[in-house]
Parts: sequence; structure tokens; C-alpha cells
Amino acid sequence: MFLLAFLALIVERLTGYPDWLFKLIGHPVTWIGRLISQLDTRWNRDTDDFEIRKRMGIAALAVVIVVVILIAAVLQDVLLVIPLGPILLILIAASLPAQKSLERHVREVASSLKHGGLPAGRRAVSRIVGRDVQDLDEAAICRAAIESLAENFSDGVVAPAFWMGIGGLPAGAAYKAANTADSMIGHRSPRHEAFGWAAARFDDVINLPASRLTAVLFVAAAFFVRDASPLNAIKAIRRDAKHHRSPNAGWPEAAMAGALGIALAGPRSYGGQMIEASYMGEGGRRELVYDDIHDALKIARIADALLIGLFGVLAFFMWQV
Repeated sequence: MFLLAFLALIVERLTGYPDWLFKLIGHPVTWIGRLISQLDTRWNRDTDDFEIRKRMGIAALAVVIVVVILIAAVLQDVLLVIPLGPILLILIAASLPAQKSLERHVREVASSLKHGGLPAGRRAVSRIVGRDVQDLDEAAICRAAIESLAENFSDGVVAPAFWMGIGGLPAGAAYKAANTADSMIGHRSPRHEAFGWAAARFDDVINLPASRLTAVLFVAAAFFVRDASPLNAIKAIRRDAKHHRSPNAGWPEAAMAGALGIALAGPRSYGGQMIEASYMGEGGRRELVYDDIHDALKIARIADALLIGLFGVLAFFMWQV
């Protein structure tokens, strides 16, 4: 199914997910989100103890994944045998990766900073990060945007394409369902610490291969970007990735930081509470500017092209077998 992933990446890279289609029918993630929200409302009861809520969270995750796999499997089987069905299958698969929207949102942060100053930059970055933004200066806004680019390139582009290549539309959709569950309920909050435990742990496992592949892609992309350093990217991965609070996010963030000679991650505030976190990369802790976002986007665009090329090669060899 690497051919499906390859074609889906190309289509999404060129067209994105059309706004008119989103307004008309929504997006697969919104459909999955409604199911997760319903299960959270009905099964995550405040009156239950920790262990019961944890078991109900496991059951909820299983229901979401099984439902999504069954629907996607039936859809794929049907579309592969009807006229023009394969084209529709590719269009549906193209809704899973988010290359174009990720790039657009990150670019908007740089543009907002340049033309609207700090208030506009804070508004733009608040759309792609969960941290407190009201006190961020230009350097912190740029750091947040580049971190989001690196991490979301891994779990929003590479991971769905990887799993689609492994198991077709059902595997790609199942990944998207699990990742959506993690983003909605996989938090260490009083309400979701127990119910979202399974979603958070499962998301860590399924993102492991993509995070490592993303780091490799960023290292390779650094060869093609002026003043970027693939060697420093490798050094940063080896030195810093293991110190990140996430078992996966540190890989792409360290690779991006090392390649550009900057520092990412570090302390940040969530809900008024300062969270201590290790830095990824060094860069002399220099103050970042909006041009650094453009440099990070160059790395990501080349990495995306390398990913598409890799899947094209894999699809070709699988076709020959």
C-alpha cells in the first residue's frame, strides 16, 4: 500500500483539504472527534474510581480504533473494485496527512510577526500550540512555531503516511483515530489522567517509527539547505532527544534544532504553570527571529519531498515484487 500513501501525499501536497469540502462535510478527524467526545461524556464518570476510569478509557480507545478500521477496510475494499473507485480512495487517503495546512499555519506565524508585531504573532502561534502565549516575545514565538512544525511534521505527515504504507487506508485511519484520541483525552488533567492513559501510551508507541524517520529526513534535508548542518543535527539527536519529556517529540525537534543551530523546547508555561523541560540543540540560546521560521520551513519542505520520493521508490519495488 505504499503506492496509496505515495499518491495521497502528492495529492495533499498539491491541494490540501479544500475549505469548501470541510464546510460541506467536515473532515475525518472531526468525525472521529465526535465519537471520542461521546465516549468521553458517557464513559468517563467523575463518580468512578481511578482504575474503573482507566479501564473505560482502554475500552473507549479500542472502540474508536475498531470502528475506524472496519469502516476504512470496507470502504477500501469497495472502492478498489468499482469504476473510478481507486481515484476516490486516493482522495480519501489524502485527507489523512496534513502537509499543506501545517506549512500554511507555521508560515502565518512568521508573516504575522513581520507585519503585525507581537500581538499578531501571539494570535497566530496560539492556533498551533497549547502553551500560554500572552507573554511570549518574538524569540519565544518563533521557537514555539518551529517546535510545532517539527513535531507535527512527524505525527501529522510522516506517521499517517507510514502507517498507510504499512496497512493501507485502515491502518492510516486507525493511526489518525489514535492520534486524535491522544490530543483530546491524553492529558494529565484531573478528568483525563485515568481515562486518557491508554490513548497517551498507545500514541507514544505508534509514533515511535515516524519520529525516528522524521529525524532522518531532517538530517538528510539539511544537506540541501544553505548554512544548515546535518552533522550538528545528528549530534543534537544523540545528545538531546532522550532528554525530551516526550519519547518521540525530541527526535524531530533535536534534529531541526541541530540542523539550524538553534535551541528548541526548554521551559514553557501551560495554564499559568511553568513546566521545566530540557533544551533541544544549543545555538548559544540565541534569540530567534521570524526568518528562522522560514529556514525551518525549508528543512520541512525538502524533508517532505524526500518522504514522497522514498514512498515512490518503495511503491515501485513493491509493484515489481
